[in-house]
Amino acid sequence: MKSKGHGMSTSATRLSFDDTMMWVDLADGRRLGVPLAYFPRLLHATSEQRNNYRMSGSGTGLHWEELDEDISVEGLLLGIGDRTHTSRVAA
Repeated sequence: MKSKGHGMSTSATRLSFDDTMMWVDLADGRRLGVPLAYFPRLLHATSEQRNNYRMSGSGTGLHWEELDEDISVEGLLLGIGDRTHTSRVAA
């Protein structure tokens, strides 16, 4: 796995949403699309709640206080979804 010091930018600069996806713009110009289904709290949130987020760690973390949701950008790049519902993994 590459570390942050080896050219992989893991910091977000912007976040946006559509009906089914979260879009994360990265500092290196990439845009990452993540299905909201990976994060049930975001999937079931209102648009206002989704857009009420805070970036932490210079864009390496995403936090929704009202939804009690914390997501690391590095985790998104690795394909890691919500781990709070481990018993509900799709087959």
